[in-house]
Amino acid sequence: MSKTKISLIIMFVAMFGVLMSGSFVYAQISANTEGPNIGLEYGQYTGLGSQDIRFTVAMIIRAVLGALGTVALAIIVYAGFKWMTAGGNDENVASAKKILTAAIIGLVIIFSAYAITRFVTTELYKATKNVDYDIEQLTD
Repeated sequence: MSKTKISLIIMFVAMFGVLMSGSFVYAQISANTEGPNIGLEYGQYTGLGSQDIRFTVAMIIRAVLGALGTVALAIIVYAGFKWMTAGGNDENVASAKKILTAAIIGLVIIFSAYAITRFVTTELYKATKNVDYDIEQLTD
């Protein structure tokens, strides 16, 4: 075997050993018999949060879609700047129009993804908790 393969194997074994040598959290059977046990109470033993995973995923998706919206806005500003500085050059104007069209289509897709995500997470929460739900109340 070559030195590269041997060093990769040694590095993999070392990384595996480091990952497996940490303190383990032993999950105990919950005495809570209300509904399915999804392990939310185990967060206190690991030092992690005990917030509902659905809410956490919804907030992550919301943040990602917000960042994508910011990128789309920057692309629209870039296309507008390119169009305004074209100086009558038809090639630059056509290029700016293509960029602007693509950015607007992307923005529509982002808004649609946000609306679908919000609808699905809201309905999922309502279906699993049997309560009315407003995400604005949870984020305040």
